[in-house]
Amino acid sequence: MKSKDLNHFVSVYKKALDQGDIQVAYTELVKYVQTLKTQFSKELKPNLSCGNIFQGYMDYTYFYLSNDYLNQLKLKFGLVLNHEKMQFELWLLGQTKDVQEKYWNLLKKTKWIKQVDMPQYSIFEVVLVDKPDLNNLDALTQKIKKTLLIKSKDIITTLKSMK
Repeated sequence: MKSKDLNHFVSVYKKALDQGDIQVAYTELVKYVQTLKTQFSKELKPNLSCGNIFQGYMDYTYFYLSNDYLNQLKLKFGLVLNHEKMQFELWLLGQTKDVQEKYWNLLKKTKWIKQVDMPQYSIFEVVLVDKPDLNNLDALTQKIKKTLLIKSKDIITTLKSMK
């Protein structure tokens, strides 16, 4: 069987766009992550500060969270909407690939790293909400915030214990 070419994929893409549902879903998801960033920028200070939103390529929408301690280690968190899995995740990220590899090796024997290979974009990823109820955004926001605060504090505690 002949492999599919770009014209085939573009045709499928165009049909999906013609229905209009993808544009609505994507726009609303990005707006929601923007709302999270705005709300968390106000509510999480001084523990965490929020960076800009990145929309990705319909794969991830995310923004960074950091504090002085993480900055000293050249680390930051990413609050990530994983579009493919349709879940919210917390990623520990390094400022460079070398920093990520350093902390991947340091954290390998902790509860945070379960996989054999380092993820492509992060040191590790933690699921915050795996089946978000997007019809109740207020409750979802509170669930994400609560879990984010618990997990980020636990991760920072782990990092501090390694010294």
